[in-house]
Amino acid sequence: MAGNGIMEVNDANFDQDVLKSDTPVLVDFWATWCGPCRAIAPIVEELAKDYQGKVKVGKMDVDANSATPMRYGVRGIPTLLVFKGGQVKEQIVGYVPKEKIKQALDKHLV
Repeated sequence: MAGNGIMEVNDANFDQDVLKSDTPVLVDFWATWCGPCRAIAPIVEELAKDYQGKVKVGKMDVDANSATPMRYGVRGIPTLLVFKGGQVKEQIVGYVPKEKIKQALDKHLV
């Protein structure tokens, strides 16, 4: 667990924790050396609190896990993917304001 209601996602648990989830999942693909990733991290943490019980939030270190980012064509980081029903519904690349991520998430809350 990454803490703050955020789960640590890796190649091994991705299918179970993300694709088979009953609720939408926001996955933050990041790396420790990535400045914009560090800048967006507090926003992702706030969203995990704001959407607790409605959306799962996970973070995947692309340096430690290469199979999943390749599978979803993650080329630049940070990349935020919103999964619902095992499918990618939204893709946000780069640092964006919290409002933009909220709009992407709100579309998939039922």
